[in-house]
This record gives sequence, C-alpha cells and structure tokens, in this order.
Amino acid sequence: METDIRPWGQYWVLEDAPTHKVKRIVVKPKGRLSYQYHHHRSEIWTIIEGEATITLDGEVYTLGPSEVFRVPQGAKHRLENKQETPLTIIEIQYGTYFGEDDIIRLDDDYQRV
Repeated sequence: METDIRPWGQYWVLEDAPTHKVKRIVVKPKGRLSYQYHHHRSEIWTIIEGEATITLDGEVYTLGPSEVFRVPQGAKHRLENKQETPLTIIEIQYGTYFGEDDIIRLDDDYQRV
C-alpha cells in the first residue's frame, strides 16, 4: 500500500484506478495542508474521525464525523485540524490525472510553495 508522511500528517492510497483514487488521510492535531488547487481532479472528503476545518475559495466550513464535502476541480481549498486529537478523512479523487505534481500550492506552513 502506497503511503507518505507529510509535515501535517500521513496518507495511505487505498485504491488507484484510471478514473479515481482513494486515500485515507490523517491530519495531526493543529496540522493543516497547504491552500491549494488542482487542474485535473475534483475531490470528495468524508470525515471519519475528528473535526475538519475546510476553506473553499475563501469560505470556511466545519464538519464532523459522517459529513461529506465536495471540492470542485480548480477550486482553492485547504483542510485543517484545529483540535487536540487526530483528524481522519477518506478522500476520493475524480478526474483525468491524480499525480502529486497536480498540487498547485498558494500558501503553505511548511514553505513548499
């Protein structure tokens, strides 16, 4: 199973197909991903455990377990865990390309812009 450790947490690829990719993502307490967008994919996030703070094109949303959020292709977005416990989500990517080089970072706490 493909996995990667990032400064904000870790992800595991559960399925990788020509039409979609499925990841399990765990965000450490107080961790957040970069503010970013993608040219080739949209994403659907299902919150499994914890509380997600999501920024989508400047609007902020808070979601808990069993709630679902859709990130359209090209939309600027960020996933954040403001809590003291880990945040776990399932991410389903749909589109034509799912490579990590399709992450266009606009702002990043870890200087990866």
